[in-house]
Amino acid sequence: MSKRPQSLDHLLVDWPFAPGQVLVRQIQGADGRDVLQMRVDMGIMQMEAKGRPDGVRPEGFDSYFDYLLSLSFSEGESYELDKKHCHEIDREFYQFYHRRICWLTLKRYPEAMKDAQHTLSMMDFSSAYAPDPDWALLHEQYRPFVMFHKIQAAALIHLEQSDPSAATDEIEKGLRELAEVFNKYDATDHYEEDAFVVKLREMHASIKEHYELSPSLAEQLAEAVAAEQYELAAELRDRMDHRHHGK
Repeated sequence: MSKRPQSLDHLLVDWPFAPGQVLVRQIQGADGRDVLQMRVDMGIMQMEAKGRPDGVRPEGFDSYFDYLLSLSFSEGESYELDKKHCHEIDREFYQFYHRRICWLTLKRYPEAMKDAQHTLSMMDFSSAYAPDPDWALLHEQYRPFVMFHKIQAAALIHLEQSDPSAATDEIEKGLRELAEVFNKYDATDHYEEDAFVVKLREMHASIKEHYELSPSLAEQLAEAVAAEQYELAAELRDRMDHRHHGK
């Protein structure tokens, strides 16, 4: 019986690397399960489509984050991450980043949103239980980037559902959430020029122009306040509150 070839030569030749392009595909594994592959400079990276990207179940949990959540619940307020925990969190951040890029490239927006939320929740957890604030900040600096992916994916889901108004609402909501993050870290002076804020506003404007949408309630409110039309502004706020609580 001949040995299975260990070389990747034929795979790399059939799928050449292209600098500057994100090359991703979804295929089936030997057992028929879906897996994702990303072509990188010196090889092919393969990820599981379900569960943790590397297919591992840490301590029997779906992800290392889930395992740490269980630990924190059992140990209570005294819980703190140790060096091993921090190392494994770094690994999981890295894995979910690559799979999120794969989902976005494949236009699988619900999956991209789910992975982005996993990363954001893990950031919240890391910051809450970090043994070193500087280590937590290493991840927190990427929060706007992950939020951008989540907001973008959410808006694109609405566009796929032929609901451009909901897409622009999603972007406006996301921009407000980003503003809160910048304010939290005393970086409001950089908000207007931030690349992700600029891209989201361009996406918002493009959707409105393409679908010929009327100004949103938030935009009408901003215009009313700027024009000192305070009665109209109050009415618009009431309408926005009613819409928010009605959902």
